[in-house]
Amino acid sequence: MDMQPERLLGQRLDPAIVTLAEAIPERAWHDWSGAPPVRPLAWIRPRSTEEVSAVLALCSEAGIGVVPQGGLTGLAGGAHPVAGAVALSLERMNRIEEIDPAMASMTVGAGVVLQAAQAAAEEAGLFLAVDLGARGSCTIGGVLSTNAGGNRVIRYGMAREHVLGLEVVLADGTIVTSLNKMLKNNAGYDSKQLFIGSEGTLGVITRAVLRLQPRPTFSTSALCGCRDFDAALALLRAARAGLGPSLTSFEVMWPSFYDFMAGSLPSLPRPLSGRHAITVLIEVSGFDAEHEAARLEAVLGAMLEEGHVEDALLAASGKDVADFWAIRESVAEYSKIMGPITAFDVGVPAHVTGPVVERLEAGLKSRWPDVIALSYGHIGDSNLHLVVNVPSAGREQPAAEISAFVYDTVREAGGTISAEHGIGTLKRKYLPYTRSPQELDLMRRMKLALDPKGILNPGKVLG
Repeated sequence: MDMQPERLLGQRLDPAIVTLAEAIPERAWHDWSGAPPVRPLAWIRPRSTEEVSAVLALCSEAGIGVVPQGGLTGLAGGAHPVAGAVALSLERMNRIEEIDPAMASMTVGAGVVLQAAQAAAEEAGLFLAVDLGARGSCTIGGVLSTNAGGNRVIRYGMAREHVLGLEVVLADGTIVTSLNKMLKNNAGYDSKQLFIGSEGTLGVITRAVLRLQPRPTFSTSALCGCRDFDAALALLRAARAGLGPSLTSFEVMWPSFYDFMAGSLPSLPRPLSGRHAITVLIEVSGFDAEHEAARLEAVLGAMLEEGHVEDALLAASGKDVADFWAIRESVAEYSKIMGPITAFDVGVPAHVTGPVVERLEAGLKSRWPDVIALSYGHIGDSNLHLVVNVPSAGREQPAAEISAFVYDTVREAGGTISAEHGIGTLKRKYLPYTRSPQELDLMRRMKLALDPKGILNPGKVLG
């Protein structure tokens, strides 16, 4: 087309949804990945699926790239703008359309904030079990497009386990509506699974039907100090066997994380006395307070007797629960106490996670003696988080060298380069560490079939 792209967008789309040039706010220029800000060609905020369809049809016709954006909380660059492409924000599509108690489902727009969806489910006497630390800002569309995990995966599974139906707009503007509510529906291919976890590279999620759960009437937590990582694994096995489906979270914190955060933020409570090789945070939820608490107490008692657990505290109040979780959820304070960070969200088989952390922390220390390397994760579902800062490097962090070392170590351990946050741009070169040539070829075929012009989230995942 001869017409300038900005002019084309301004003339062919409703001006109420298009923002151009200097009027584009800086919050649309970047996500949480830390990549340098990029001002998009346009910032488009549709109010309906039909408007999303019009945007994609026009961009497909004109060959303009489209970067879908949700709450911008991803750490891999999946929602980061691309020069010369439009940023397609779903934030206006934030309506909770329906909660169906009989089908235990809720139908929502892609722009609904996760915390708002959780609150709506709770008000209806039900429970949306997917939960992330960024719950107050991440959106349902972003959660699904990255197949996010979070704190309760050990009990309820990844984001895809919470999806019954989807509405998606394809690259050419075609609307595919499959807002299924049934748990059992094996009529042909389950196409929604193509789009969950695809980071907006195959289609744009506009609406979703989410599966809800019975709302637990009881929840409590325990904080445990373990003698070593093997002891933490023994505690995990005992918790699974003794608590069954009431085991909701099993969070593991190494001293590098626990002691650093507690020391850097003096206002944080530190309920356990002494120093422990591993600190474990357990959450239990269910429907029989007396029975569930007794089972948790029995598990902890046995582990104390066997010497796997050196010290343990069982919450006696809501304040105790908040205190136990305070350090684990203090990750939001990184910007206050550290310089630029290189963050990792990897998966490692649980039984080798301890040695992997030792290799990672020791290897980083040998290369950068002043390094701050913080290790923690949802070990019950094999997810390890690592956050790295080299103070002496200032703003010029050696991110490439750090990433190469970390991903090499994860590959050698038989792990995955991404457990929760997707691939985006930051992990793209390392995707072959986790996926075989045949898997990558299949991904490329799917991309070509659904987005032959390559306009959807260009440069992300496969490049």
